[in-house]
Amino acid sequence: MKEERSSAMGDTAGFMGVMIYRWVTWVLLLFSCLLLSRFFILAQLRNINRAYHQWTPDPTSSRFIVPKEGVRDDKFLEVPQIVWGLNNQKIALARAALTGRKLNRTLLMPNLSASLFYKETDLLEPLGFDRLFSLHRFNSLCNGFVRISSMDSRSFSDVLVVAKGSGRRRTAERDKAQLEQCKTSEKDSHTVIKLEGKHPFLWHDHWPVLDYARVFEGLVLVDNLSTEVSRVVSKLKSLSSRTGIDQNKIRMSPFIFQPKYVAVHMRIEKDWMIHCKKLEMRSRARNGKDLKICSSKEEIMKRVSNIPGLEKPSVVYLAVANDLLEDRALLEGWSGFLAPYEKKKLGVLDIYSKYPYLIQSAIDYEVCLQADTFVGNSFSTFSSLIVLHRTMRMDRARDCEGSTMASYAYNIEGPAGRPKRWATNMSDSSLASINYGSNEVSCQ
Repeated sequence: MKEERSSAMGDTAGFMGVMIYRWVTWVLLLFSCLLLSRFFILAQLRNINRAYHQWTPDPTSSRFIVPKEGVRDDKFLEVPQIVWGLNNQKIALARAALTGRKLNRTLLMPNLSASLFYKETDLLEPLGFDRLFSLHRFNSLCNGFVRISSMDSRSFSDVLVVAKGSGRRRTAERDKAQLEQCKTSEKDSHTVIKLEGKHPFLWHDHWPVLDYARVFEGLVLVDNLSTEVSRVVSKLKSLSSRTGIDQNKIRMSPFIFQPKYVAVHMRIEKDWMIHCKKLEMRSRARNGKDLKICSSKEEIMKRVSNIPGLEKPSVVYLAVANDLLEDRALLEGWSGFLAPYEKKKLGVLDIYSKYPYLIQSAIDYEVCLQADTFVGNSFSTFSSLIVLHRTMRMDRARDCEGSTMASYAYNIEGPAGRPKRWATNMSDSSLASINYGSNEVSCQ
């Protein structure tokens, strides 16, 4: 009897052991499948993100009609060195390229200016276009629309010098008339037309926003600078990871997690505040209108914290002038779920400090461009160009009011104390609203 009972107990124990083994096997198998699916989803998200940020114009789109004949590569246009800040240099460069298009000529590679000096011309530090932007990528993306050549005008003896006017009295109509004269057979017969003048591309605005957008999309940073941008963005995204922010864990499913960050272009420097207050006073005196241009640090912080849909917590990158990096108060006072970082706190000051002003600005531009949410000032040309670039990508995604590539103007109050949602009107006939600022920032 004892033997039968012992045998039965042994059979039961064996059965239980088999069941436990099978149960453990199924659990391990299920866990392995979930783990593999996580890596697969993350890989897909990375690929989508990479493809999204490497967006290029669709040549079949009706928005970008490329002329079949292209631009002549045996006639050239030479322009003076391009000056001022990054935003003004980008606009001036686009105007030079579009002038070449108007004259059906290839633009000879211009010099940019590494430094910010614009009055003391003898202090300007030339920076070749191809030290900042990829010439090959530009000509590839702008193929048939505009073209830049690395040839030197000194290689040609047949050069026609044309004095191009500048200054605020130089109207768009006068400039257009001069360009038409340059297209006459007598002048067009010259191999090189060399335009001379004092910064002639800083004043005029002949072309619609879409033409500018096509040129801007071709301005891709050279590889070594793109790598620097990736280093800064990686730092921000690592802080946005589930364990990146001290004492604040992002509670999100590990299977759909994707790091995000907000970029804020803060214009609170003393010279800017003086400038913007003067603009507000002039508008009130001339037009009887109150333009809201200036924003204090406190106003910016409050409106950013009211943006709907932000992750809690959220990493906030502050794109500020270097002279504000020593201001510790810059990082104080933000809402508890916002974690602010500038170059110094982020630990990337060494990346920026080894480059001249123009390249530092170009890196910051790309970091702001790649942010999931961008907040800037609608009267800042730097902010405006970023929003134009983001609007092109957002427009392709057909997501004006959604969360993809969302942009806001913190100087204009929207619903519930939020900053106003911002998108560029891509059908504008000129770049005036971007060049000189505007309160018209609604999604179009």
